[in-house]
Amino acid sequence: MNKHHESTGPAGEQQITLRGPADLADALPYLMGFYPNDSVVMVALHGGQGRFGGRLRLGIPQAPGEWGPVADQLAECLVSGSERREGRPDAIVIFLCQDSPDGASGRLTMERLRPFAQRLRTACGALDVPVLEARCLSDGRYWSYCCPDARCCPDQGNPLAMPGTTVMAAAATYAGVHVRGTLRDMEERLRPWQAPAAVRVQEKALDTAGPALLPRLLDERARREVTAETLRLARRLMDRIEDAQPAPPALADAGDDQLIGSDEAAAVILGLQDRETRDKAAAWMEGPEAQSALRLWRTLARRCVGPYGEHAAAPLTLAGWVSWSTGDEPGARVALSLALRADPDYTFAQLLHRACNEGLDPEALRRCLREAADADADADEEQAGARAEATEVMETTAGAGAGRGATPLHVRRVRALPDGGRRRARAPRPPGVERRKASPGSTRPRVPAAGRRTRDARRYGRRGSRARRHD
Repeated sequence: MNKHHESTGPAGEQQITLRGPADLADALPYLMGFYPNDSVVMVALHGGQGRFGGRLRLGIPQAPGEWGPVADQLAECLVSGSERREGRPDAIVIFLCQDSPDGASGRLTMERLRPFAQRLRTACGALDVPVLEARCLSDGRYWSYCCPDARCCPDQGNPLAMPGTTVMAAAATYAGVHVRGTLRDMEERLRPWQAPAAVRVQEKALDTAGPALLPRLLDERARREVTAETLRLARRLMDRIEDAQPAPPALADAGDDQLIGSDEAAAVILGLQDRETRDKAAAWMEGPEAQSALRLWRTLARRCVGPYGEHAAAPLTLAGWVSWSTGDEPGARVALSLALRADPDYTFAQLLHRACNEGLDPEALRRCLREAADADADADEEQAGARAEATEVMETTAGAGAGRGATPLHVRRVRALPDGGRRRARAPRPPGVERRKASPGSTRPRVPAAGRRTRDARRYGRRGSRARRHD
């Protein structure tokens, strides 16, 4: 099998041979980039030597009644996705990873998940792709659902290799690939706060900011102002995070939380609910600003507390996008999965999650965002130039009028019209011709302004009613 992992860079060409069951189990964290807790992982194999291909992960459904439909969907997704990228897989390897509640009942966990493993094997077989191996990893041991030989697969299972002692671990260390901890640890960095006191303070700030912001978002001109304000505040918070003293990894998130006030977090969270604002913020995806942006999005995701959990879809999606853009595919998948958990219909997260899982190059999206940012910068410069020109014209006009009593600008503009803005005199009537009086059937009766408005309202109201009936 070749080295195929989710890392911060492209996979290398070095071939790594996994020589036994222990090596295969130990390779899983390096394939995923983390230790997948409470997950089913399926890996496609290609060729006679079993080259690792596409893989997918999903949380193990708690209800056994869901195992059958989930198994069918997972098998279909892996096979069809592999066909689009690398060709139809020749075999599949399945891992069921779940520790027991007490940490000492791994065998019971394995037996409880056996029907799920069987449904997965049946679903793959229905697509004419055999399951080469199906394993359960629980409480530091592994069991095989495919091998009936008690000599190599005893009832008590086999112990997992010590971390860092296998060929895969040595090769990953040489290549600079690191396992980021457990899936549970990665998700915890993005979950909302749970401390009651902190939750109350942040929820109150969101409750206060929402009613003031909503009317502005419904007005087109005010919405653009909200976008500019949100981005300026987010930029200030990013600068504040970047200027702070670096904290140890274990305390980094807590340090970022202390740098941002509840009112500031509420303003940015609610501002990011606007799609245009979120898309502009997505331009902070590379270079030195990418890491400070990622830390800000993580911090904001943790502030989406209580009933505002759905609002976390925006910062979580931005966190997933920055992670993917900077090469951290495992981190991107975790963040995007949580975004879809917060709001399953969030389109931006759906598209990014699919693109990341399909193995697409994020450079195409980066290019689009760069072009959009350049266009916005050009528009801002053009508007600034227009404002400066208008200011100069007004100052020049005001200066020119200072010597003649500073005549108001609107008066001078009227005087500049033909005949000084005065109404032209009506031409005299020829002798013997009387002025025609308005008749009831005349085409242009003189109607007072209020009467014209009332008449037009009645007329357009009737037309509007007819139009609605025809729709």
